[in-house]
Amino acid sequence: MWKHGRSWSGCSQGSRRDQRTSPCSARERVHVAEYSVIDDRAEFERAAETLAEGSGPVAVDVERASGFRYSQRAYLVQVFRRGAGVFLFDPPAIGDFHPLQDAIGDAEWVFHAASQDLPSLRELDLEPARIFDTELASRLLGSDGFGLAAVVEHTLGITLAKAHSAADWSTRPLPGPWLEYAALDVLHLVDVRDALVDELEAAGKTEIAAEEFDATLHRLPKPPREEPWRRLSGLHKVRGARQLAVARELWTAREQYAEQIDVSPGRLVPDRALLAALLAAPRSKQELAGLKTFNGRASRTQIDRWWAAIERGRTTEDLPRERVPSDALPPPRAWADRNPDADLRLKAARPVIEALADELHMPTENLLTPEHLRRVAWQPPADLTAESVAAALLELGARPWQVAHTAQKIVDAFVEGPQTAVEGLPNAS
Repeated sequence: MWKHGRSWSGCSQGSRRDQRTSPCSARERVHVAEYSVIDDRAEFERAAETLAEGSGPVAVDVERASGFRYSQRAYLVQVFRRGAGVFLFDPPAIGDFHPLQDAIGDAEWVFHAASQDLPSLRELDLEPARIFDTELASRLLGSDGFGLAAVVEHTLGITLAKAHSAADWSTRPLPGPWLEYAALDVLHLVDVRDALVDELEAAGKTEIAAEEFDATLHRLPKPPREEPWRRLSGLHKVRGARQLAVARELWTAREQYAEQIDVSPGRLVPDRALLAALLAAPRSKQELAGLKTFNGRASRTQIDRWWAAIERGRTTEDLPRERVPSDALPPPRAWADRNPDADLRLKAARPVIEALADELHMPTENLLTPEHLRRVAWQPPADLTAESVAAALLELGARPWQVAHTAQKIVDAFVEGPQTAVEGLPNAS
């Protein structure tokens, strides 16, 4: 059964005034849209057919339950297409999403911050052929704000009332205000896309945006960490391989239980509580249970689980390494001592890239990832040319347009900047 609702984008004061009786100002327009909540298989297939009959790009968004659930699965998928309307799909109730893929797969999918939504969509076998990212386009255009509300207001003059981004979207039934919020995430997105297409064309950034969208769509996921338990907050306070083994076992026990019941690990026992148990080194399960700093909703109900993990860590012969090799660069503040030449190169090149970003009206990190510049500054090619720096940047993952804008400027800064610094030193010859 389709559940219908009305989605509002409000005046700046958050009121729900109808334009016909109490108009907002030009930049405070109210919009009301019908949306349908789909949690039935037959109606899902009908909705897919309706979307297939629509026209133009398709706006897509995903709501997860991050911070509440262990998984990053989608608990709501919002879709809008002109001529079809807004549909809010309930993945747990629907199951197989192939009819939706068949209906909209060839169209351009419009996202706001696509990199956040693509992994969850791929779990549902939903894969766009091409995308437009309104958040990324706004960055490339140097807009004042990149959040959805800011971009909608900038492009359309509509003020969105956004209030439920951190909600537990696994809740059922979903409250009406949450559904309205979800509908607004896609209601205006195609109009925003059209406005940004014009702005990109006017700024000469259409091809740049196309490269960025394609890179986002085809970016490979990060490989899993070899020892993910080392992400435990405060682990630097733990000393010795034996205590690290206890940390590993506690973290693993929490992770396994969290996955089993699909609850965010930090909601069971927060990191600070695991760390408190480690540092307190309790001598018995009763002593562990008596620690006030060992808290969390599963700290006592699963006390046997946590004590068993501590005992495993204290008796295992598989002790972790105390120091883990890493290819991470030192923090730039340490470069002057660790690698003075690299320090000079970075200090010379960084302001050049920042100035270029200003000229292009975009954030520096969108012109060139700071880590890429640091890597090339730390260990530049032996044959320092624009071509060799370009090759190094491409290998690190920079896009061709970024390389075209920055490679020669980096070479010039590396050559001229350090030389200028040396000439300015006392007694320099």
